[in-house]
Amino acid sequence: MKRKKIWITCIGILVLLLLAFFLFRDDGSMSQFVSIEGHTEFAKAYDEAMEDLPEPIESKKISTDFGEVQLYKFQENDTVGKTPVVLLPGKGSSTPMWEPNLRYFLEYRPVYTLDLLGEPGLSAETKRIETAEDQAIWLKQVLEQLPESDIHLLGLSFGGWSAANVALKYPNKIQSLILVDPVYVFGPIPFKMIIASIPANVPLVPKPIRETMLSYISGGSDVDQSDPTANLIETGMRTYKSKLPMPEKITPEQLAEIEMPVLGILAGESTMHHSEKSYQNGIDSLKNPNSEMVVYADASHAINGEYPEELVETIEIFLGKLK
Repeated sequence: MKRKKIWITCIGILVLLLLAFFLFRDDGSMSQFVSIEGHTEFAKAYDEAMEDLPEPIESKKISTDFGEVQLYKFQENDTVGKTPVVLLPGKGSSTPMWEPNLRYFLEYRPVYTLDLLGEPGLSAETKRIETAEDQAIWLKQVLEQLPESDIHLLGLSFGGWSAANVALKYPNKIQSLILVDPVYVFGPIPFKMIIASIPANVPLVPKPIRETMLSYISGGSDVDQSDPTANLIETGMRTYKSKLPMPEKITPEQLAEIEMPVLGILAGESTMHHSEKSYQNGIDSLKNPNSEMVVYADASHAINGEYPEELVETIEIFLGKLK
């Protein structure tokens, strides 16, 4: 019986790998919605999720070499002149995912959010993104067009990799780097997590299976479809096909090259890395004396929703020491 279970597991893994090959193989196409109907459904879910956010003082498209990037600015009157934080969302996410955190950030400083090119959102890829350099270039071009001379750059999950990637290649304007449970930065994604993420990102996979995988990625949390942001993420995964290249792992040697202060915040129960090894890698590799590593022992990869106020407090304490 045990050998039979092992065999069934192996067959399942092979099927998933073959499915991933045929759906994600390099066919020269760009990231896009799978149909007009899918785009319309996503746009409706996006608008509904945005209703739970504070009203942005600015919403516009930023032109880059690789597409039009949707940018929002949020600000309270008493934070004018403070250095803003730019928020980069995780895989399959967009601006509404920051709903738990925005109000806390706005107590301290202005906030920019953007929808990543190549992911479901209001940004639109117009030139194929093929390399990590391409991903750094378009993000650099967005940051260059912000009016402020300095910004704090914060990325969650795959957004954390995007933030580290651009900071390594184009550090101008980035006063500090804040990486919240990033992937491919302080350590690799466990193989079982890579396998689990395949059905979560395949539009053809039935919804119950995709939700089960999303729950596993989030550390066992149920997917609440009554929540507008959760519904938006599920809708995006079902209606959008991302053709972005796999991230290139940030090596310890590259981490040592980052000159600005870095705050690494890890979730102790994250499925996206081995938290203890990742924590130690950050401690050993980051060279700026103001850099810090923090672990939320009981948090899952959904850390920004589980500890919204505490997360912002940790970040603001770190930024307060840089003055």
